[in-house]
Amino acid sequence: MDTIAVLMTKPEQLMLQRVDLLPPGEADVVVHVEWSGISTGTEKLLWLGRMPNFPGMGYPLVPGYESVGRIVQAGPASGQMVGRRVFIPGSRGFRDVRGLFGGAAGRLVTPGARVIPVDESLGDTAILLALAATAYHAIVDHPPELIVGHGVLGRLLARITIAMGHPAPNVWELSAERAEGAEGYSVLTPENDPRRDYLRICDASGDSNILDQLVSRLRAGGEITLAGFYDRLSFAFAPAFMREVTMRIAAEWQAQDMAALNALISEGKLSLDHLITHRQAASDAPDAYRTAFGDARCLKMVLDWRKQG
Repeated sequence: MDTIAVLMTKPEQLMLQRVDLLPPGEADVVVHVEWSGISTGTEKLLWLGRMPNFPGMGYPLVPGYESVGRIVQAGPASGQMVGRRVFIPGSRGFRDVRGLFGGAAGRLVTPGARVIPVDESLGDTAILLALAATAYHAIVDHPPELIVGHGVLGRLLARITIAMGHPAPNVWELSAERAEGAEGYSVLTPENDPRRDYLRICDASGDSNILDQLVSRLRAGGEITLAGFYDRLSFAFAPAFMREVTMRIAAEWQAQDMAALNALISEGKLSLDHLITHRQAASDAPDAYRTAFGDARCLKMVLDWRKQG
């Protein structure tokens, strides 16, 4: 069994190529992918060659961890059924290439326990579920008063804060193209925000040089949650010491986060609308990745795999 996949052969080199899949086992499913999203956080680091050395890191690799498709084969121990639409948070089911994170392909082999059934009505917006669950995980017990960055993650953080019943946060954004589109919260530049008494700030910018600025906006005992993805971070110790600042690192979502997130969506408290701005056929993947990484107007790019194999 094989498939067409996005293949990063080395930093800043990407192509579509047919790759071999591992044979599915009794606990595995085979999924025909309909859509996959492009991450401007982790995938951009892979593209630039700046990804920290995680287990499984190396080239050539199939990127992507935001895929949605239908199960076409389900092993007897998979716990899944043929025909079900599911979210697939990546795959390692490739024979001769690395799967970090392995979701950008027309067909995937993955354990049935890893896929998540999704509501048919979500369509291609279901590719946002992992990012939304990551946002939920970052703030569920730490609702922010200030969010830094108005990309897709920042917007999800703001929407989820409101959906959970907390006061609407402020959001910082430097790019005029990305400042628009707020739903129930205010977007402003740091220069136009006079507050220096925030209790909780959540950074979704991924800016490795932002900590000193955020520390200066906290009240004593304030907290910074790092929800972006970074290579190295540093900060001046004395101002953080004087405020007795707490810093949290938000990791990947867990099963309970996805369940709680889906409940917010099904109850009508959280919408994933107006977050996908660009869609291209998977056959145009090289151009799509360049747009996703280089065009500030592109909040989220989706690849359509429905005509690929």
